[in-house]
Amino acid sequence: MERALTLGIDISTQSISAVILSPLESPARVVAQVSLPYRDDPRLNCFGIHHESLLVPPREPGEADQPPEMFLAGLDALFQDLAAEGAPLDRVEALSVSAQQHGHVYLSTGGLEAIASLGRGGESDLVKRFEGAFSYGTAPIWQTANSRLQAQEIREVLGGVAPVVELSGSNSPARFTGAVVRRTAQTAPAVWEQTARISLLSSFFSALLSGNPDCPIDWGNGSGMTLMDYQKRQWSRELLQAVSRGLPGGADALEAKLPGLDSPVAEAGTIARYFQERYGFSPRCIVNLGSGDNPQSKVMIRGDLLSLGTSFVYMVDTGTPLVDRSGYANSMYDGLGNPFVFACRTNGAMVWDRLRSIYGADLVRAEEALETVRPAGEEVVWQPYAESYPQVPPIELEEARSGTGDFARLYSGIVDSALVLTRYYADSFEVSREPLALTGGPSASPSIRRRIASIFERPVIVLDSSGAALGSSLAAWQTLCNARGREAELDRLRQDLVPPGEMVHPDRELSSAYRELASRLVRRAPFANSPGAPA
Repeated sequence: MERALTLGIDISTQSISAVILSPLESPARVVAQVSLPYRDDPRLNCFGIHHESLLVPPREPGEADQPPEMFLAGLDALFQDLAAEGAPLDRVEALSVSAQQHGHVYLSTGGLEAIASLGRGGESDLVKRFEGAFSYGTAPIWQTANSRLQAQEIREVLGGVAPVVELSGSNSPARFTGAVVRRTAQTAPAVWEQTARISLLSSFFSALLSGNPDCPIDWGNGSGMTLMDYQKRQWSRELLQAVSRGLPGGADALEAKLPGLDSPVAEAGTIARYFQERYGFSPRCIVNLGSGDNPQSKVMIRGDLLSLGTSFVYMVDTGTPLVDRSGYANSMYDGLGNPFVFACRTNGAMVWDRLRSIYGADLVRAEEALETVRPAGEEVVWQPYAESYPQVPPIELEEARSGTGDFARLYSGIVDSALVLTRYYADSFEVSREPLALTGGPSASPSIRRRIASIFERPVIVLDSSGAALGSSLAAWQTLCNARGREAELDRLRQDLVPPGEMVHPDRELSSAYRELASRLVRRAPFANSPGAPA
């Protein structure tokens, strides 16, 4: 085991990537990595995707599908390129998959047979072997928006937002698998009849990598289906009935199309003979269940994480399974099986970037604005896009849109309001005062770091973004250590792979000022009319 390597694979919306980790070296290090973009790789862009959206051209507004053949070709291409670079695939003793959450495939009985056949080896590539394997030809992904009616039907059957959130951990979003499955069954009854198995992309790839057609779905990705009881971590009869109401066979037929549920680090099996013969994997290599991209990314962070991207993503460790009763955030389990809450604010750093673009302001001018305008001193909100956290319509600000207002005042105020609202609506599920990890471009700003520390009333540290493939390689290591009866020492690996930056502490006076700002903001329309607003 001294020379053991682990492999993390991430099947995202834009690319397929792999990271091979050497966890026992000191320090631990990445020994090989490959990323293949669907748009640019001729082996992957030949399956009918639109060049810009990377989707199969939709048949109606809100449809968002990708071709499963692209993912299959991507897996073969990934291993081909790793082998060509001399990556020691024969030393990989465990691997774990990450895949875009909510994405799923509908397998026919032929699909289950194709998975099982991988255990027997054979020469045909994956695309060839899975011809005719899908009862529905494409894979709906997280961008799906034409299932809002079905999402609402699920809520109505269960009695509204509160019972759905309490049971499933989320408010039955349209992108969640349950609503999409319901719509598929309603609009394509022949597909429903021919479907033998509904697999999330993560469990599908863990199944084919292990040659196990009965590979379970993990709790983390299962949380994004509106089918799993979040607390009990088992299929919920009530949710099954709500999703399947009016469908042939009802809840029993739906449940029969689902595999079991288990921990993300449970074993799916050892790697299928196909991959041993074709790419030189060891027959000892363990495949775990894997999880979604957000759960696997969370593996790299112990504690809470605020990612300052185009949208803000706030991942909060909860210790025990908690739910956001307002329905704005989603409860999940990470790639190790630990509970956390995931909040996504649409109007994130892209709004800051848009304001800078309107004014022709570079990052230096933006930093000067934050240094000269008093923190918590401006009550300014600009949300050009409909917001889900909290759920409110766009909030226009003419002086920002037209570039006629004072840049420094607007920039400082918009930065503050976005961060203050992110913190305010997390009050029901935040449990820790330990340091908050920051990632994303804006975390390079000293002024933004200081403001976040005071807004969240806790120290902050900056981490380099690590990605779901690296998190998956750590999850694979945990599975291997479980099998070998040794400690995984994940904290050491995290320190080696993503060392923290300098810690910034909150200012008590500023924290008080930000609490007052939050109180004023949430009493304004439209926040005052949303669930979770102050009485």
